[in-house]
Amino acid sequence: MRPLMIAACFLLTTAASVASAQETQAPAAAPAAATATTAPAAVKGDAAKGHQLTYTCQGCHGITGYKNAYPNFHVPKIGGQSAEYLVNALNEYKKGARKHPTMQAQSQSFSDQDIADIAAFLSSLK
Repeated sequence: MRPLMIAACFLLTTAASVASAQETQAPAAAPAAATATTAPAAVKGDAAKGHQLTYTCQGCHGITGYKNAYPNFHVPKIGGQSAEYLVNALNEYKKGARKHPTMQAQSQSFSDQDIADIAAFLSSLK
């Protein structure tokens, strides 16, 4: 019985010293974790996924000379636009900063990754 008691005391002492060491290191690690969550990482777009997501976009933006009925204006050409412009535009529609009912509805269904994928695909078009 005695060797078992010694082993148990040794394990408890070792566990306590490890926990103590982790507590002293935790404050130093906390600011690094806080910094990482403060600045969101840029989302990298995948053009192949974006191609699939732009299927409905072709209904308006893919028709040369198409004129939208509400409101009455020419639908802009989005193929070949810069990825940054497309990301900004979709995010503005999503937030309601740009007003167009169809585009606001479309953008609401997109995640940040979807928007990056769409922008990657559309910016790659000539």
